[in-house]
Amino acid sequence: MRPEKPRLTARSIALLALCSAMVYALQVALAAIPNGECVTLLFILFTLYFKTRTLYIIYTFALLEGATYGFGLWWFMYLYVWTILWAVVTLLGRRERSALFWAVTAAFFGLGFGLLCAPPYFFLGGWQLAFSWWVTGIPFDILHCAFNFFIVLFLFPPLNKLFSRLQSQGKLL
Repeated sequence: MRPEKPRLTARSIALLALCSAMVYALQVALAAIPNGECVTLLFILFTLYFKTRTLYIIYTFALLEGATYGFGLWWFMYLYVWTILWAVVTLLGRRERSALFWAVTAAFFGLGFGLLCAPPYFFLGGWQLAFSWWVTGIPFDILHCAFNFFIVLFLFPPLNKLFSRLQSQGKLL
């Protein structure tokens, strides 16, 4: 027997839209910091609490990004890179709620972000283009790694506590 699909109610659609807008607004607000973002932190939390519904947030966020910055090659990367993070958190997050664990996970994701984004360049210009594109971005991936580690280490505990309390009060999905 198949598990039942989660129903989308007006309330859940509104909450998912609000979460999408929050992720987008925080990303825009931190755009001046090279690879500084709260997207990874929020997608980890959303995946732990909203499960499959987080995919609605991910794709709405990507759509908002594309509408703002243009639908270039990078946009297609956002569709699968953030889905990979969702899949990793889904696989690892069944019991894990340690801030250090998620900080390390977020750091590795930030460090590997450029590598995850390289495959389209392989199809456009071969391994040389993909490799050179990835290597050129390593300094930014290192910044992404460090920012993700510290933002998750310090903000995950209070946000996880808030989400847990809201879930116990029936205010989350």
